[in-house]
Amino acid sequence: MMTQNSSNALPLLKRIFISYIKPYISDLVVALFWMVVASGMTGVFAWIIGPVMDDIMVQGNESKIFPIAGLLFVCLVMRGISSYFHTVKMGKIGHSLVADIQNDLFKHMIRLDLKFFNDNHSGSLVARMISDVQVMRAALADSMTGLGKNLMTLIILVGVMFYRDWILALAAFTIFPLAAFYVARLGKKLRSISNRTQDAISHMTSGLAQTFQAIRQVRAFGREKFEEKRALQTLVKVRDLNIKNTKTSNLSTPINDVLVGVILFGIISYGGFQVVKGTSSAGDIMSFIAAFLMAYEPMKKLAKLNNNVNVGLGAADRVMQVMDTPVGIEKNKRAPALKTKKAMDVEFSGISFAYDDGETVLNDVSIIAKAGQVTALVGPSGGGKTTILNMIPRFFDPVGGSVFINDQNTQKVSLKSLRENIAWVSQEVVIFDDSVMANIAYGLDGASEKDIIKAAKSAFAHDFIMELPNGYETQLGENGSTLSGGQRQRIALARAFLKNAPILLLDEATSALDNDSERFIQDSLEKLQKGRTTIVIAHRLSTIENADKIIVLDKGKIVEQGAHAQLIRRKTGLYKQLRSSL
Repeated sequence: MMTQNSSNALPLLKRIFISYIKPYISDLVVALFWMVVASGMTGVFAWIIGPVMDDIMVQGNESKIFPIAGLLFVCLVMRGISSYFHTVKMGKIGHSLVADIQNDLFKHMIRLDLKFFNDNHSGSLVARMISDVQVMRAALADSMTGLGKNLMTLIILVGVMFYRDWILALAAFTIFPLAAFYVARLGKKLRSISNRTQDAISHMTSGLAQTFQAIRQVRAFGREKFEEKRALQTLVKVRDLNIKNTKTSNLSTPINDVLVGVILFGIISYGGFQVVKGTSSAGDIMSFIAAFLMAYEPMKKLAKLNNNVNVGLGAADRVMQVMDTPVGIEKNKRAPALKTKKAMDVEFSGISFAYDDGETVLNDVSIIAKAGQVTALVGPSGGGKTTILNMIPRFFDPVGGSVFINDQNTQKVSLKSLRENIAWVSQEVVIFDDSVMANIAYGLDGASEKDIIKAAKSAFAHDFIMELPNGYETQLGENGSTLSGGQRQRIALARAFLKNAPILLLDEATSALDNDSERFIQDSLEKLQKGRTTIVIAHRLSTIENADKIIVLDKGKIVEQGAHAQLIRRKTGLYKQLRSSL
């Protein structure tokens, strides 16, 4: 799991501002204008309380009743309208930020190496895309609104307080530095809790996704109770962290209320004596109290702002960790395109490969897959067959040696052009929750319906597709849940036919087929392989007897190679052992 400690929030906030908030500066200025209007109306309301008390309540001046009442009405209407406009505008900015961050995050993740996805569960990545970014949005929106409307409202109301009685105003605000210090300490604790909460949500999402994906195994082994218990443990952990977050974030409320109570006690006591002595009017003191009480709400929000920002920064840390994950496979935008022919040689020269844990998978392997021929890779599990296949489209790069296509080093040509010339059919068929037409069309951008149907016929998929409820428009469900294994495999083969690439990679492509289906597919594959460079991994050795060359791998080394007839004639040899064990 990725971890990162970020004690300094300023660089993170600066990065978020430059990358995501800056493009919306014009919208932010408009929102700030309406915030100023709303804040100004709040200040006007507090100021008018003085004339209401002195001129109407105390002196009974009838001529001022309607003007003052009308001014109060206009003030409240303007505050309501301006609050609506700034709230809508800030909502637009907030939701746009979510879309922008999620888009950038997805664009980065989709280009990361396979190792990244092996190290991080898909559920965890989805949680970062959705949950973490939403927490960021809430924090950003709160902080911008807080620093806008609440701060301006507070400044205007404090101005009213100083206008009414500057000595009383100074006394009222002497205690607030203590509250600010306490809130700052609280924020650091909240950021830590936020990180742990988001990690727990990520773990919960991963676990639930894994359980739903494996529902057949859960039912088959009667593990419902086990999964219920495991899910409950995770849910309880998330619940406890959320409760802890709620308790901690709301600790500022009783502290603020105590401080306000102390200050209000002093204001009323001092103000009362001033009115009795005649040094201040009742309107001045009431206006001061109204301004202070109205300032209490923005003061509370500003006190909580630090908490919300720290919660958001905890989520932002996690999002930026993914954004900062380097792309291991170098993608040189200036690299030339692969020079292509109808069929191309694929050469592995002195290839060595080891995973991060130090386990050696390949050791000085050299193979030439000739253009227009079928080269088969066989051997015990863990021998390095799939790793070799993964290196052709550069899912992994070797730690030693190079891969060449027609004498062009694959690391020195553009990835886009390299992968455009490769068709891949794996034993792990992926079917998208979309129509049959869209699933086959995934093999080639902009493919016509005629080409898609032709590819389906070549893969012997057309007949069963036409028997589906809506033919090519039938929705296949999550991972093709409505199809059999053989049907799913034929959809995958149709994609390869549609792509019509000069290099064909088959990783146990017929493993999910029954004998009848395999017979049809083998005929189809022979047609697909003609004139192409084909590299195939096969568990069923009977499917590669006609291969031009068979490479036998064991423990990361080539132990035998040759045609089937040559290898089978040997008295001893791993290929013959594998063959006889079937």
